[in-house]
Amino acid sequence: MQYDALYPVLYFIGFAALHSFLASLTAKRAARRRFGDRVDPWYPVFFSAISAVTVLPLAALLAIFPGRVLYVIPAPWFWLFVFAQIVVGIGSLRAFLDAPHRFLIRAQLAKPQSPDSFALAARGIYCRIRDPFLLSGFLLIWLTPFMTENLLVVYLLITVYLFLGSLHWESRLVFQFGQAYLAYKNEVPRMIPRGRKRWRECEHR
Repeated sequence: MQYDALYPVLYFIGFAALHSFLASLTAKRAARRRFGDRVDPWYPVFFSAISAVTVLPLAALLAIFPGRVLYVIPAPWFWLFVFAQIVVGIGSLRAFLDAPHRFLIRAQLAKPQSPDSFALAARGIYCRIRDPFLLSGFLLIWLTPFMTENLLVVYLLITVYLFLGSLHWESRLVFQFGQAYLAYKNEVPRMIPRGRKRWRECEHR
């Protein structure tokens, strides 16, 4: 790793810290105390916007300090990889539509059986995998049709961060849905579907 890799690495650490804080229940409780129930539909939009804006400087740093080029996939395969990234990015939006109740602040803060809680209600992609965002995140970065030394270092850090974030997110889902999620977890794989097997209680909608 070259010395100039420190710039994108340090920035990514700061980005990950901010991202983790905004995703935390502490930040969401504070937002709900400040703005009340009306924050529920807007917090995910705010979170996504902040994530998109703050990742741009990381991309700029990697463009300025790329490090040695490791490989570039030749055309037409280059464009096939780019197309696959676009498809994955668009497809990952389906995960929001299949489980909007998982992202409501009042639902995340509620315990099972409380008035603000929701049933697990797995459907769509969640019938086959528990964390579609982990899968799409891995595909989006590793389908990049070129690689440099500094980009590789940052991608490895992102891979670890995504996996640890998935573990933390799942612990929150256990808190949110209780025993129902534990039963779901025992049958549905985290990221890689197992053949044609589906969650036995999947909602067909």
